[in-house]
Order: sequence, then C-alpha cells, then structure tokens
Amino acid sequence: MDSFSELIANLGFPIAVTAFLLIRLEHKLNELNDTILSVMKEVIKKEG
Repeated sequence: MDSFSELIANLGFPIAVTAFLLIRLEHKLNELNDTILSVMKEVIKKEG
C-alpha cells in the first residue's frame, strides 16, 4: 500500500501542475487568437 500511495504522490503532483499550466496556456492562446483576428479585420478594413 505504501508503494501505491508513493506512486500517486509522484504522479499526481506533476499531472496537477500540467493540467493547471495547460488551462492557463489555453486561455492565453484564445486571447492571442482573438487579438490576431481583430488585427486581421483592421488590416482588411484599411486595404479595402
């Protein structure tokens, strides 16, 4: 049983940190995507 709890402790923390970072990264990527789309729209307005 000690081995099992050690396995959870060793894997659980990195998984939790990875999930946290991926969620934060997803939010930042969505913001970046929205910004790029708005810049593209402005460029199209100025060209046309």
